[in-house]
Order: sequence, then C-alpha cells, then structure tokens
Amino acid sequence: MHGRISKGVAGSYVVLSENGPVICKPKGIFRNDKKKPLVGDSVEFDMLPDGTGVIAEILERTSILIRPEVANATQAMLVFAITQPDPAMNLADRFLINMEMAHVPTLIVFNKADLADEKKIKETEDIFKGSGCEVFFVSAKFGQGIDEIKKKLHGQSTVLAGPSGVGKSTLTNLLQDEALMETGELSEKILRGKNTTRHTQLLKVSADSYIYDTPGFTSFYVTGIDERELWKYYPEMADCSGLCRFTGCVHINEPDCEVKKRVAEGMISSVRYDNYKQIYSDIKQSRKY
Repeated sequence: MHGRISKGVAGSYVVLSENGPVICKPKGIFRNDKKKPLVGDSVEFDMLPDGTGVIAEILERTSILIRPEVANATQAMLVFAITQPDPAMNLADRFLINMEMAHVPTLIVFNKADLADEKKIKETEDIFKGSGCEVFFVSAKFGQGIDEIKKKLHGQSTVLAGPSGVGKSTLTNLLQDEALMETGELSEKILRGKNTTRHTQLLKVSADSYIYDTPGFTSFYVTGIDERELWKYYPEMADCSGLCRFTGCVHINEPDCEVKKRVAEGMISSVRYDNYKQIYSDIKQSRKY
C-alpha cells in the first residue's frame, strides 16, 4: 500500500493512506543503510494481520530539510506576530537562510495585524523587500487574510514554522478543513503516550495540500556555510554580485561596496543588513571552536 508519513515518535510512524492512518514500523534494512524515515516521506508499506504495517520502501525525495527535519516540502511559511511579541528579525533571517540553502521558497506571515497600525505594517513589509519572499499580514483571531493564505497552500506541502506565542496553532486550525482535522487528531491519538515531546506532524489541509505543523522555536542556527559565502543567501545582496570594487567582497569593511551603498540609499533594508553582519560574525566565531 502507498501512503505518506504524518508523524514519527520513538521508532513508530503514522502513515496516511487512502484507508486512513496506519501505525507502522520500518524494515530493519533502513537502519542498516542508515536511512531514517522522515515526516513527509512517501512510502510503500505492507499491512499486517493486527492492522499495523511495515514500511517497505521510502520513495525518492524531492527535498530534505534539516530543521525542521522533514522530506518533500515544496515551500515554507514562517509565522511571526507583528506585535505582542515583536518579531525577532534576526531569527527570521536565520530561518530564511536555511530555506535558501535547501532551495525551498518561503512565505512570511505576520499574525495579529489587527493590533498594528499602517505605519508598523509598512515598516515591517519594507524590511523584506528584495528578499524574494512574499509577505502577508493576517489576524487569526478575526479571520483576516486567511483565505489568501489558503490559496497559497493549494497543491503545496508547506512547512509551517515560527516561535511559540505568535498564534501559529490558531492559524493551523483555521487552515484545515474540519473533516481533515479529525484525521490529524486520530493520528495524534495513535501515538499518544509514546513520548511527551511535541513532534512535527504532517496535516492534510485539502485534497492535494499539506502542512507540516512544527514545534515553536526560540533559536535557529546557520551551519554548513562559510561566512564569506553568506551574502549569497540574501537575494538582495546576491543581486549586487560583481558590482563591488573588490572581487571577494563580503560587504562589511571593504570600500566601494555596492551592498553598503544600497543600504545607505534604502534599497536594501538596514535591519536585514545588520542581521547579516551579526550572523557573519557568529559563523566566523563558531569556526574557531
């Protein structure tokens, strides 16, 4: 039978199939090959007489993310509150860099738009101009902007991520059809008691659309990049390639730097640029240890 892994806890996996969720164990061959099934994997599994299953094959993956650790995501949706609490822009940039590394396009959603004035919304929107990300302002409390977000989910497998306390759970519930929410709740019950830690879960939100509901995070690390290559993961800085005076310019201390010129002119957000310098410094420091 064919299905898709919706959750994994303590070596057991819930597979969503056309007959509903089935709890499965993977074949030992995966452990021998050091291949771990991931949430989002499309799999072939065999049913056992007791109603459980055995994952026999993991089908080819279209993408793999390290954090959150999921397979086959086609886009990400980063959720922050525009206020109460104020968004941590450095944290947002770290997430966006990781998505750029994985070639997964990202939507940025700011919740609690009903609590912000037009000036605050415009300032927040301007930070991400040139970032390559679409930015949306919604109110989960009042349902504002939810239909527009639903359209963006159509036909996609979307990683829904963000810090705790920004209304992500409320937004997740609004994005699901009621009948499909029941399937997700059943999947949750199947593995209840296995582990108290909250895990990433794949939820079916419509016939051909999924969201990965992920635990809230308060930190996000950028690894696997040389600090001198970091600017390539900022699309607005990558657009300046070859325009600086010096080959190999990292856009911090060099004179005649096109990136710094555009920051001064307001063409590149000073918030994003300050984040870039901080992350550059963090990566450089980490290489010393």
